[in-house]
Amino acid sequence: MLTTTQALEAILAAMPELPAESVSLQASAGRVLRQVVTAERDQPPFDRVMMDGIAIAHDTCVGGARSFVVQATQAAGDPALSLDPDAAIEIMTGASLPENADCIIPVERISVAEGVATLEDGYEPAHRQFIHARASDHSAGTALLHAGRRIAPADIAVIASAGLASVDVTRPAVTRVISTGNELVAAGEDIAPHQIRMSNGPALVALLARHGHTDCEHEHIADDPEALRERIGVHLGEADALILSGGVSMGKADYVPEVLADLGVEVTFHRISQRPGKPMWFGTGPRGQAVFALPGNPVSALVCCRQYVIPALENASGVAESPPEFASLASDVRFEPDLTCFQPVKLVSNAAGQVLAMPVTTNTSGDFTALAGTDGYVELAKEESHFPAGSSVFLRRW
Repeated sequence: MLTTTQALEAILAAMPELPAESVSLQASAGRVLRQVVTAERDQPPFDRVMMDGIAIAHDTCVGGARSFVVQATQAAGDPALSLDPDAAIEIMTGASLPENADCIIPVERISVAEGVATLEDGYEPAHRQFIHARASDHSAGTALLHAGRRIAPADIAVIASAGLASVDVTRPAVTRVISTGNELVAAGEDIAPHQIRMSNGPALVALLARHGHTDCEHEHIADDPEALRERIGVHLGEADALILSGGVSMGKADYVPEVLADLGVEVTFHRISQRPGKPMWFGTGPRGQAVFALPGNPVSALVCCRQYVIPALENASGVAESPPEFASLASDVRFEPDLTCFQPVKLVSNAAGQVLAMPVTTNTSGDFTALAGTDGYVELAKEESHFPAGSSVFLRRW
């Protein structure tokens, strides 16, 4: 039986790289960048005025001048004017610095009467004050964004500033979620006393969407080998990743491993040394499709999806690896079995700035209602059984 580390390594090694495609700037938000974005020009591309006021030559103040004839007005977007000796140009924030000017006096520090601007008594301006120097942010050709990041709103501004109307991103992963089980009934349908509501599928689709994987469909298939073989075969022909919930344990009605083998899916491993989620199965299809068969218990299914499916899809999408995140346990946890424990937690912070993980106990791995309000789970190493409050533990947010 594989450890959690070995299982994740095996999955990542089996994931193919999704291709890139070019999309419009407007359509790129949330997608994974697959190119380097370089600066089109210096930023700022000129000496940029940072305050409304007047532009002057600083030497005139050093020489004792306190009043200046306003020769013209220059707004943002206007071509730069040339400042006359001993004069001032009325200037607006964002404008390019006039030629021969090297000092901006804010409008709050002057008074203007009959075309003459006079400095406030006692005000001594500094050379090049309120001037955002050309190329002080970056110069033309500087690499601004690198491949492997999900494009955030601030990145959109950077890409637009580079003059790019389109950008290369990863083609979305096509994912399919299949819930198996005769006992499952969708929300809104009549339900018998011996049946249960289908919750895993919708939750898995939502978890995938939360991480940017929205090209996803969900289907419920009964515990029937022929139906499973037919419908899974259809989805294998369409999907980059197939995620099944249920039918993967050792019971008589757990047909999924057998059906997958019939469809040419090669098993990579079955079972991981962890709780919840020990029965998890992973394999690859004839075209390299990733096939995840998750346990049917809701807590197990969500944990396995977050622990293995999400990192696998991020890897296939070319997402750069993020540094691990840690939290401190807010209370003692004891876990006796020789398995890695994935413990659901709520996160709080203390006055010292620490992120504290408050353990949330689930009644069983079917107690999905206990997950409501949790922020994720922490990983407790199988080599230990007692984790005292204050222990630093690896954290995965939902």
